[in-house]
Amino acid sequence: MTIRYGARPPEQQRNREIEATATKIWSTAVTVVWETDADAIRAVLPPPLEPSEPLARIRFATVNMGTGIPIFGAGWFGVRARHGSVEGEYALFMPMTTEQATVGGRETYGEPKKIGGVTIDLDGEHVRARFDRMGFPLAVVDGTLGESIDIPAKDKVDFYFKISPSPDGKGFDTEPALVHVRRHEEAREGRALDATLTLHDSPIDPIADIPIGRIISMQYAQVATTQEGEVVERVPADWLLPYVHQRYDDLSVLGARDKKCPRQEMKDKT
Repeated sequence: MTIRYGARPPEQQRNREIEATATKIWSTAVTVVWETDADAIRAVLPPPLEPSEPLARIRFATVNMGTGIPIFGAGWFGVRARHGSVEGEYALFMPMTTEQATVGGRETYGEPKKIGGVTIDLDGEHVRARFDRMGFPLAVVDGTLGESIDIPAKDKVDFYFKISPSPDGKGFDTEPALVHVRRHEEAREGRALDATLTLHDSPIDPIADIPIGRIISMQYAQVATTQEGEVVERVPADWLLPYVHQRYDDLSVLGARDKKCPRQEMKDKT
């Protein structure tokens, strides 16, 4: 009898998160980039990250794993940042619709993934993309497809902090690691979007705190990304402790559910 929880030989010891992210997998994506408040970006960046351009980005994606049928939804929300001479982005919120998509990225790269709703609905030329989590609507893009556009391939860097909270509740049991994830992204079947982006307030996932200014771009496309990551620096615990709440839920704030939730809205004029 084989005990499937037992030890596996070397040839069967695989990191499926690394394998999956190193493979080109196409997804349907709605992406919005906008100008935001520089002070808001400065407030959310743990050292040694520093502000760069005052830009924020959100992406709604449905991933089909090559089957043509959406398998899970994947989201990304974050801001531009810099680490030394390296320009990149710092993710604040990455909702995923499945456990498998969530756990691997958190444990391997330190990505701030949480289980949440991510959908893209296409009805003719009408597009509606949405984040929601724990009963709160978080973000909606609603509008129509525009002209076909060329979206050049690009290389980018995302910054993550890989942490291990101490079991005694006092800080971390290992020194946090700053991870650079280098991504290569390709796009096809690109379309401009004439749409609105709305960020709803939530006491648990406060993405609405990042103001919406001038819209830089709104795009609908098929996107494929491959990536590789490495630990580039160890970070003093004192630097990161004030920000560690960004990736964990404080359910004590749910008493604010009955309060009026403000919303932000900006029409894409470009």
